[in-house]
Order: sequence, then structure tokens, then C-alpha cells
Amino acid sequence: MIRRAFTAGLFAFGALAALPAQAQQLSLGAISQYLNTIQAAEGSFTQINADGTISTGTISIKRPGKVRFDYNPPEYALVLASAGAVYILDRKLGSSPETYPLNQTPLSIILDRNVDLTRAGMVKGHSYDGTATIVTAQDPKRPEYGSIQLKFTANPVELRQWVITDGNGSQTTVVLGGLEKKSLPNTMFYIDPELKKLNR
Repeated sequence: MIRRAFTAGLFAFGALAALPAQAQQLSLGAISQYLNTIQAAEGSFTQINADGTISTGTISIKRPGKVRFDYNPPEYALVLASAGAVYILDRKLGSSPETYPLNQTPLSIILDRNVDLTRAGMVKGHSYDGTATIVTAQDPKRPEYGSIQLKFTANPVELRQWVITDGNGSQTTVVLGGLEKKSLPNTMFYIDPELKKLNR
């Protein structure tokens, strides 16, 4: 379940808040600048999987290239991305993790060291629905791995939701309870300590 949800798409941030009437569509440059300010952050999440089931947990992000999903019971799972790889651990089974390259998920777009949504071929859609700016992006070098749809509110700019669609069309959404910028140690994203816990 967790592997399918992760590879299908992962997360989305937050319920959309109402905006003042004067709010307008954010530019791709402004959105890129905002994403580049997120160096480290943490919050709770609710994930809506492609089959309609719901998972909850805590998400920790440290750019570039690091993210950690600690799933609450009954999953007890851990999804960890670091050093260009994604690890999926089933803590209940205690088995070896599944592993695959981070660049095979569209999430790598916003975990990049320098997010630039103005790159040729990166953005496939850019619109405003009256409350939020919606951007659909894909890696122009790897379009077969799917796309990520991001929703942003303004005043101040905030990432509220993302939905990832995989190459087969499956979608996964994660709603963030609140993303707080904070200092996070690199050790949070090391896989070896988590593997040792499985062997205890």
C-alpha cells in the first residue's frame, strides 16, 4: 500500500485557505523563489491514496533531496529519501527496504537544490482558480515518471497542496496539517540507523 502510494504520487499540502478578493495568480518566478526558501520544515500529513484509503503521519523535509514520512499505525511504515535514493520500510514485517532512485518521482522537482519552474518544458499548466495558483510540472528529461500539481495561496505565498500523478495515471494526495520551518539534523535522513532498528 505505502509503496503504491509513494510511487503513484505522494503528498499534498494543506486545506486551501480563503484569500482576499485582490489576490491574483502568482508568477512561476515567485513560486520558484518561495520553494527555494524552504530549507527545512516539518508537519503532520493526511495522505489520500489512489484507492481511497487514508494514511496519516509526520513529514520532514530538508532540501536539497531529503524527505522523511513517518506513518502512524496501522501502517508503521517509513519512507525516506536521501542521497538520491528512496527507501520504503515496512516496520511491521521488519524486512529489507525497497529502494529506487529519487529522480523517478516528480517530487524530485521541488526537492532540487535550485527549483526553477521557468525551465523549458518544466511546467505543463499554470492557472488561477480564484483562491489558489495551480501549477502542473514534470521533469522535462523524465516525463514518463509522471507529474506534480501544486497549489499555492498568496499573502504570504504558501504551498497548500500537491497531487502527484504517476506514469499510469494513478493519483495520490497528501494534506498537510501545518508545515513549520525549523532546523532538522541530517541524521534524521540516514537509512542505516533505521535498518539497525529493524534488526533488534
